[in-house]
Amino acid sequence: MMPSFLKKYSTLFLVVAAVLLLDQWTKWLVRTHIPLNGSWLPESLMWLAPYARLVFIYNKGAAFGMFQNGGIIFAIVAILVALGILYFYNQIESHDWPLRLAAGLYLGGVLGNLIDRLTMGKVTDFISVGSFYIFIVADASINVGVALLLIGYWRSERMKANHSSADEMLSKNGETS
Repeated sequence: MMPSFLKKYSTLFLVVAAVLLLDQWTKWLVRTHIPLNGSWLPESLMWLAPYARLVFIYNKGAAFGMFQNGGIIFAIVAILVALGILYFYNQIESHDWPLRLAAGLYLGGVLGNLIDRLTMGKVTDFISVGSFYIFIVADASINVGVALLLIGYWRSERMKANHSSADEMLSKNGETS
């Protein structure tokens, strides 16, 4: 049983591990090299300053800084979401790699933020693009995962609809002949 479990979940675990390693490593770099509420941009890229820079802040809220100080609620929700993804992943067909990748990206992002919430009570944010909210690898992973999930679901439903239409046509042709 264990080998089939590992085979089925290996892609998920690899994607989650990659997201977690990149997320936690970049957060560590920022916390180590940029002062809190400070920003950094290489001298050669100063022309980007109005548009993009690294800004070290802590976020005790959810996405976009909403619902500040809801840490324990966000941690509980993250655990429930992680369990839901593990269950959902088991339902994804092995050939449906976009949905498998989406689940891995989403789970990696959720766990990356959960690690911060459980160890520090807040999430380290640092990527600032224009006047958009400050985000991190985990947030980007969640957003890309959701986009892939929506595209994959849409594609799957479209294929089912096309297949159903083809079956109906074959059925009608069989009735009239």
